[in-house]
Amino acid sequence: MQQDVTLRLLRYFDALSRELNYRRAAETLFISQPALSGGIRQLEQLVGDRLFDRDTRSVALTSFGREWLPSVRSALREVDAALDAASNLVDHAHVRIGYLIGTGADLLFRLLENVDQELPGVTIETTEFDFSDPTAGLQTGATDIALIRPPVETAGLEMAVVAEESWVACLPRTHRLANRASLRVGELLDEPIVVAPKSAGQWRDYWMATDARHGKAAVIAAEASTYEAETTLVSRGVGFSFTTSSMTRLYDRPGVAFVPIIDRPVSYTTLAWNPGRLSVSARRLVQHMLTRIPLGIETGN
Repeated sequence: MQQDVTLRLLRYFDALSRELNYRRAAETLFISQPALSGGIRQLEQLVGDRLFDRDTRSVALTSFGREWLPSVRSALREVDAALDAASNLVDHAHVRIGYLIGTGADLLFRLLENVDQELPGVTIETTEFDFSDPTAGLQTGATDIALIRPPVETAGLEMAVVAEESWVACLPRTHRLANRASLRVGELLDEPIVVAPKSAGQWRDYWMATDARHGKAAVIAAEASTYEAETTLVSRGVGFSFTTSSMTRLYDRPGVAFVPIIDRPVSYTTLAWNPGRLSVSARRLVQHMLTRIPLGIETGN
């Protein structure tokens, strides 16, 4: 059993035990509620007992959960301390930054302003990632720091909000709703939709508005890994997509129309990193970038 209990599941347990609320715990982890629920069920199956008593109104630790929790938290502290010790032993002056396509090179430029003067000797490699990896390399370890749009399923990340955007619908110009001033999400749930690849996981579910569908399957018209491919499919009338307000500036095309969605939560662009995986130079670079965040809002798990 030990080899099947991952740090991700233990962090899910720790977060939910702190919040005793699935929505709030999922938000602190930057994952969806279904992902958290599934992870807790998996952990309960692995340990052979229930960790929480839950009903429609409350969540509470079971007696087993209360007794096991101190051991779990102690183990997480030990792991984090070991990773910190390892990163302090070796400094890598080459830092890899990933960014999700569409997050904006202008944001990255502002975050890296004056870095050559303030961190001499640190070399930076930047790589753009498409929708197939919404973590922009953090999940696989291909990058040290990333600009992403949560939710993502990678546990242990710390994040700082860089920008906030609203939802918009990207519609074929000939669509019956294309001339509306605004829309509600429910008006589009029966429409064929262009979605991210399955490898995007919960990020794909989020941009399909799965939480608003209440178990009803989406009509998937096509998959796209980039905004360019997505808007091309939409302009051809294959389907529509949900996206962010910045796309109205970056990916406007003759055959598409962007209509604001007025009843969806804000979408965040965040600077993200795994603190246990940072070299000394990468940690210094994170601190440099944090001082240049326009909003100055930090969140983490």
